[in-house]
Parts: sequence; structure tokens; C-alpha cells
Amino acid sequence: MRKLLFTLAFSLASILSFAQIEGKWKTIDDETKQAKSIVEIYKKTDGTYYGKVSQLLIKPADPNCTNCKDDRKGKPILGLEIIRGLKKEGDEFSGGTITDPKTGKTYKCTITRSGDQLNVRGYIGLSLLGRTQTWQKVN
Repeated sequence: MRKLLFTLAFSLASILSFAQIEGKWKTIDDETKQAKSIVEIYKKTDGTYYGKVSQLLIKPADPNCTNCKDDRKGKPILGLEIIRGLKKEGDEFSGGTITDPKTGKTYKCTITRSGDQLNVRGYIGLSLLGRTQTWQKVN
């Protein structure tokens, strides 16, 4: 009985951690397949998820978000909040936005976790018009 309870508790813990996106993730460019940065995703007190660039792995041509249209305009990419307002809905995190610091464009965002990878989708309008990057967990 004790072994069964331990197995059940361990299984539940792994399921719960499996669904979480908090932590540090290595961003992989979907076009060049190169690692670009480390993004740290965290949960705010209101239950929404945000992510900021905590490390740059390749030097960007412009170190600032020059083309951003909002409060991030001209701010350094290092430390920039690129994910805002995601909410957990079942197995996915959605309802928020992601900003590409290179272009300054902001897209609707959906994130799903698969093991040690995040599937990060940025899109306009319907999710058919967009692109997906696979980010890798950083230990």
C-alpha cells in the first residue's frame, strides 16, 4: 500500500510539473535553427505568465527593441519582457502575447509543453497564420 501511494504521489507530481512552463528556456530560431537566447518564464500574483530575455546567446544587430511600438520601444533586449499575459487553459497557455524584439511585432501566443520542450506559437488572427518555435528547457 505504501509503495502504491508513493507511486501515485510521484506520478501526480510529474504530471503537475509536466504542465508547468515556469523556468528558463533556450529559444531556438525556427528559420536558422540556432539558439538565440534564454527566456525566463514566471507567474505573476494574478496567475498570468510572463517571460523575459535573461541571456543573449548571439549578439543581435540591434541590442535594443528599436521597432517596438509600446512601452518596450528602445529598451534593451536583455531583460525585455517578450511574453505577457498568458493564462493556463487545460494543457496549454494562451490568451497572451509574444513580441519579436528583432521586428518589434507583437503576436497572439499559445504555449504547450512536451517533456523538456515548449512549443511556442506566435500568430495573427487565426492560429493558422503564424509560426512555431521549439524552446528547450535549461537546467
